[in-house]
Amino acid sequence: MNIEGNKVVVKKSAKDVFDFFTNLENFEQLMPENTQKFEVDGESFIFGLKGMPEIRLVMKEKTEYSNITLGAASSKLPFTLASNINEISENESEVVLNFDGDFNPMMAMMVKKPLTKFIETLTENISKL
Repeated sequence: MNIEGNKVVVKKSAKDVFDFFTNLENFEQLMPENTQKFEVDGESFIFGLKGMPEIRLVMKEKTEYSNITLGAASSKLPFTLASNINEISENESEVVLNFDGDFNPMMAMMVKKPLTKFIETLTENISKL
């Protein structure tokens, strides 16, 4: 299952956006208002939204100034969340979030709507940076 967020333009250089994403503590600023837990632990962070199970994301890949990919720490629900950064100018970048999960059809049907909403919220908050 693949969910691609909207492209948003951020008034920051690709390096600044990349540096923001590589500091996992900054993801707390992007989380929805109903976040009940957010804790960073080294190269990973755990977050919990009201009414949802807690999820741990681990830094999987970094391509300097263009991509940061986080992945699920648990193999029960394998997925990645990639932040793709494209520099437009010295002080402007385009960011697109891409969620890719390997779920059975029933699970995909159950999580598609809340995940789409989650990606939209993250994207909206990125645009405010």
